[in-house]
Amino acid sequence: MQNKKAIRFIILAGILAALIMAAVNTAAIEAKKEQRFHAEFLSLFDTVTQIVGYAGDKEEFTRIASDIHDELEIYHKLYNIYDDFEGIANIKTINDNAGKAPVKVDRKIIDMLKFSREAYERTDGKVNVAMGSVLSIWHDYRTRGIEDPETAEIPPMDELKAAALHTDISKVIIDEEASTVYLEDPYMSLDVGAIAKGYATEAAGRFLEAKGIDHILLSVGGNIRAVGKRADGKLWKLDIQNPDTDSDEKAIDTLDLDGFSLVSSGDYERYYVVDGVRYHHIIDPVTLMPAAYFRAVSIVCRDSGWGDALSTAVFNLPYEKGLALIEDIEGVEAMWVMPDESIRTSSGYDAYRNHDK
Repeated sequence: MQNKKAIRFIILAGILAALIMAAVNTAAIEAKKEQRFHAEFLSLFDTVTQIVGYAGDKEEFTRIASDIHDELEIYHKLYNIYDDFEGIANIKTINDNAGKAPVKVDRKIIDMLKFSREAYERTDGKVNVAMGSVLSIWHDYRTRGIEDPETAEIPPMDELKAAALHTDISKVIIDEEASTVYLEDPYMSLDVGAIAKGYATEAAGRFLEAKGIDHILLSVGGNIRAVGKRADGKLWKLDIQNPDTDSDEKAIDTLDLDGFSLVSSGDYERYYVVDGVRYHHIIDPVTLMPAAYFRAVSIVCRDSGWGDALSTAVFNLPYEKGLALIEDIEGVEAMWVMPDESIRTSSGYDAYRNHDK
């Protein structure tokens, strides 16, 4: 009888020890996951890339950050319109061969251009990657104006209108079977700046999700993509930048997001000044001038590629038309900062607001 009691005691003690060890291991794992790290890169998409995330230790986070950098670098090189890279046919290669010959490209370019065509159709042409001929003129004038403000000037409208004759997106010929892209118009050029960063950010987010990695927040030049929640189970708190950069109030709103994207476009990002007037980089395809409807537009949705495209398109639309576009797309919300600094939002936007006081 004593032996049975001893055995029972040993078994119970063993079970208790196992439960204690399991609890200790679980606590240790949770403690590891709660370590927060930050990484930053300056070499991608001509902007700042920031990564905030949780990992067991610094080495694990460094590996994750390195994987994200390498994934984004692929898209950075493929979607580049200014630089050549050895052994890579990119957007610049396509532009260089406009009117000459089709260019065999990576599938990532084909998919992005197909997405761009869909965005063009959905926004009635308010975001058009075939506007390179117009945007390059504005880029050159803006660059010279920033370098020498005293001689800054805006492009002549005749020059802009002549360039606009070469922005027909139907002349971007995609051959999926041959994996080639050809610009029929020899004076056409692609500029994917309104889509590329968001599209690449979304690709990086899905890359992490496919590997089972979460608790990561990506920001590529302001294109923000949340991959899961924070390690403590709480939602990510994301500030929307105040377009009035001189204000002491740096954020005009804060959102709680889980697996969603936040993308903003505004007149405070890239601009130059001519005769006291600010000319930013978001060009209306109709007027060929910087759109003047708003100070900023922010888009909340799942897909960062759509967030990027819609932030540009809505910035180029009067409020009523932009609101109608957003309300017609399921799972997308928006916030507008009007010229007088007042704020308007779409019907479902408030659900994402952080209401902590």
